[in-house]
Amino acid sequence: MRILITGSSGMIGTNLGLRLIEAGHQVFGVDRRINPWTDRIPTLLQDLAIPQRDFRAGIGGAPYPPCDLVVHLAANAKVYELVTEPHRALENINITYNVLEYCRHHEIPIIFASSREVYGDIHRYITEETSADFSFTESPYSASKIAGEAMVYAYARCYGLRYIVFRFSNVYGRFDNDLVRMERVIPLFIHRISRREPVMVYGADKVLDFTYIDDCVDGIMCGINRLFRGEVYNRTINLAYGEGNTLIRVAELIGQAFGRQPEIIVQPAKRVGEVTYYVADIRQARELLGFNPQVPLTEGINRAVAWSHGELLR
Repeated sequence: MRILITGSSGMIGTNLGLRLIEAGHQVFGVDRRINPWTDRIPTLLQDLAIPQRDFRAGIGGAPYPPCDLVVHLAANAKVYELVTEPHRALENINITYNVLEYCRHHEIPIIFASSREVYGDIHRYITEETSADFSFTESPYSASKIAGEAMVYAYARCYGLRYIVFRFSNVYGRFDNDLVRMERVIPLFIHRISRREPVMVYGADKVLDFTYIDDCVDGIMCGINRLFRGEVYNRTINLAYGEGNTLIRVAELIGQAFGRQPEIIVQPAKRVGEVTYYVADIRQARELLGFNPQVPLTEGINRAVAWSHGELLR
């Protein structure tokens, strides 16, 4: 299979691209930055946020090779940054429009990377895919993902586009240490605890569903294969581990991996735009894709710390 990955230089894109190559598929990446971890993924440097009108070859007339399926991961994904810089949420919408137009012109199915952010922060304890209530949108980032999903659904209705929308949740692990570009909580905690620095937790009761990267890639691979074969299409699916953990628990597990007691500073209030409770309902992923996550948080943290520690020793 020939797979185009947008956002191929990110953490998920890099892990997915390498897995696809190892499985014998042809991979072509598009990103606006060079991949900092590998040169094995052929990548065209292109800013997909620029509005385009020419899709006869690649987006904006760029020289894309033929492909069978697109995995659209590219996005500005720092939630709080998009609160302070909402124009970056509009860029996400422009990026998705460009990718959808490319798929429409070439009649290519798409996997769209959405987020658990679309569920908002109303502390619902059932997160079936149909239960997202967009009137509770928390941030410009979540609004951009809602808009992206809506565009995908519209293209399916109007142009026969086949799709799978995956709603990811706090993916972590290998190739996740670029804190300047993408400050995610687990690599941030690993960075600070490894240096015996305190970590800040906004809300002692904040609960999130953390997904180890290998489980995430397993789910995407299942989606690629079943979408390409026409076995599963036009479905929206939660892709996560399916278990909630507090940020205090995350910090404690990282401390255990380093053999030390972390200093945890708890603040009572959340930052604007952040979700404080989410545990995924993954029954559809199990039923439609045979998805069966294998890496609980305890094991995933040990793997993430081991990988990051190797990076710190370089």
